Amino acid sequence: MASSKEYLEFILEQLSELDDISYRAMMGEYIIYYRGKVVGGIYDDRFLVKLTKSAVAMMPDADMELPYDGAKEMILVDNVEDKEFLRDLLEALYGELPAPKKK
Repeated sequence: MASSKEYLEFILEQLSELDDISYRAMMGEYIIYYRGKVVGGIYDDRFLVKLTKSAVAMMPDADMELPYDGAKEMILVDNVEDKEFLRDLLEALYGELPAPKKK
């Protein structure tokens, strides 16, 4: 099942307090970037973020889910209604993620 454009737009609105949020469509799903780094994505209308220490600390009871078969587990963000939480989450994630690879 592919993700809906409406869910993407909802998540982008929830992340609107952050500068430099972008996305890329990929095989019916959406990869989410923050300041050039991949922080997560929208898969089957679920917002999943990369597994980092800060994400686990902020969501200790969150479910781990596979975005697609053969992928690494990611953390399901249940609290997508809270813009401040999402802002803090992505800012924390950003510091733990590697710099984007040069093309």
